[in-house]
Order: sequence, then C-alpha cells, then structure tokens
Amino acid sequence: MNKKLTIYCISSLILGTLIYSFQYFDVQLPKIIHNYLNDFLIIPIVLYTCLLFLKWSRNDKNFIISLPIIVYVCCMYSILFEFIFPKYLARYTADFVDVLLYFVSGIVFYILQNKPHQHDKKNQKS
Repeated sequence: MNKKLTIYCISSLILGTLIYSFQYFDVQLPKIIHNYLNDFLIIPIVLYTCLLFLKWSRNDKNFIISLPIIVYVCCMYSILFEFIFPKYLARYTADFVDVLLYFVSGIVFYILQNKPHQHDKKNQKS
C-alpha cells in the first residue's frame, strides 16, 4: 500500500479525533479549524477505511478506489451533511465551503492513492 496515503490518512484520523475531543471539552480553537478542518479530513478517513476493507475482502493488495466512487462518496456526504441533516437536526448547518472541502479532500485521496510507491518505481526501471 502507498506509504504516503497511509501516513496521510492515519494522521487525518489522529488530528480529527484530537479536534473532536477539543470541541467536546469546549477548548477554544481557531474558527477555521473549528468549522472546517474535520470536514476536510473525513473523506480520506472514510475512503481509507473502505480501501483497507476492500483490499482485505477481495484479497487484492493492488485494489484502488476509482474516481467515480470517490466522487460518489463526496456527493453523498455533501447531500447528507449539508442539505438533509441541517433541515432536521440542529447540530448540522448547511455550508457550501464544506461541500468544496469534501471534494478537495477526495481529490487529495485520489492523487495519493494513485501515486506509485518509491519501491514500485525502482522495480519498473529494472
């Protein structure tokens, strides 16, 4: 598996958990972090978890999540968390910036996922 993708996604999980914990305990955070960072981090966390499960269940170490699936996940998060949930749950607010962040983080995931390993590059030259 792509080492950079693994480091990025595990770091996202740790950072997202830390931010969520700070918010839970009412620790003051800069507005941009409080309002937007977790929205940027959630798509890579979800996609990486799905990727691990799919690689395991298919017994295919080279499996990747295709761009249409990544776009679909970003669309579903946008629809659920920015259009549907805000209508029924006071905890959620509709924000177009969040939609943009879902898609930007999906693109980052796609790029990191499709970058060949340094080790693979060496093997291709041989």
